[in-house]
Amino acid sequence: MASGEPRAKKLRLTDEKKEKKTPEKKTPEKTPESSRKAPTKLGPNSLFGMGNPLLDISAVVDKDFLEKFEEIVKKFKVEYHAGGATQNSIKIAQWMIQDPHKVCTFFGCIGEDKFGEILKQKADEAHVDAYYYEQTEEPTGTCAACITGDNRSLVANLAAANCYKKDKHLDLKENWKLVEKAKVYYIAGFFLTVSLESILKVAKHASENNKLFTLNLSAPFISQFFKDALMEVMPYVDVLFGNEMEAATFSKEQGFQTEDIEEIAKKAEALPKVNKKRPRIVVFTQGKDGTIMTKGGDKVETFPVLKIDQKDIVDTNGAGDAFVGGFLSELVQDKELEQCVKAGHYAANVIIRRAGCTFPEKPDFH
Repeated sequence: MASGEPRAKKLRLTDEKKEKKTPEKKTPEKTPESSRKAPTKLGPNSLFGMGNPLLDISAVVDKDFLEKFEEIVKKFKVEYHAGGATQNSIKIAQWMIQDPHKVCTFFGCIGEDKFGEILKQKADEAHVDAYYYEQTEEPTGTCAACITGDNRSLVANLAAANCYKKDKHLDLKENWKLVEKAKVYYIAGFFLTVSLESILKVAKHASENNKLFTLNLSAPFISQFFKDALMEVMPYVDVLFGNEMEAATFSKEQGFQTEDIEEIAKKAEALPKVNKKRPRIVVFTQGKDGTIMTKGGDKVETFPVLKIDQKDIVDTNGAGDAFVGGFLSELVQDKELEQCVKAGHYAANVIIRRAGCTFPEKPDFH
């Protein structure tokens, strides 16, 4: 999942022209498609994410140990990382951006416990401005990766991540101010199982203020078993992410009557949308095959991925999260959409060369 140099004409998500001199002044006016926008200067809390925070715990273990999960942190040398789908993408976006720190905000629920404290520390080390809702009913969610040779066994326990409450966190004045500061919003579909009302509040704010709201289909079961919740949010979605399997399931559940991924993208793009000022963009990844993206109307562009030798692939689990993170890192800077895809492919290419959703100190992306 990474990109070659696409030959497409420059793409843009909106036809609005932003003032180049002072980012604070927002007086949108129509401008021709051929006009080029200067990248926006980033400030704190420009990119907002909300989802299920998990503390990723990885350890090299013996084969006979896999059934004794609780003993991992006692017996083995472990590594901790801030994880969970949305938090991964937000973390990678911040890594791609580098400076300033805390461009990215993240909301989610954790427990008042040791793992919660470690998660806060890891988010801080990733320079993400994480504001967690802390509660005592459930422990901090975890995802343990037990590594035996070339094999990884993942054991996830959502726990506190399932306990996010809109009225106890998102609605608080000081927290909502952080939402208002953002210009781009990203939520993985997994969060539809936790707090639909929170997603809708953020999505409606984005739509009413002509900001960008982005959503990920995340997994086939979301389109199947949380279809009603998904379709409540869909009218507010400016950018829809997914992979080929998620796209196929979405098509089936929506009665699109096609298995062609380009046709699915077109039909998803054409679904009802509240904010008519922005066309919906649909981005579907296909692993080693090209990523497709709608361009408005009947136009679909395919972007080839960066080539990688099979022996250099260590772990593909975080590839989708990484792609979105790279994409968002450019989108929040008002870069051309083809550049967003290129950044997504770069980030995914870095992540699949490493164990877990981890990355080197600095990106080498231009």
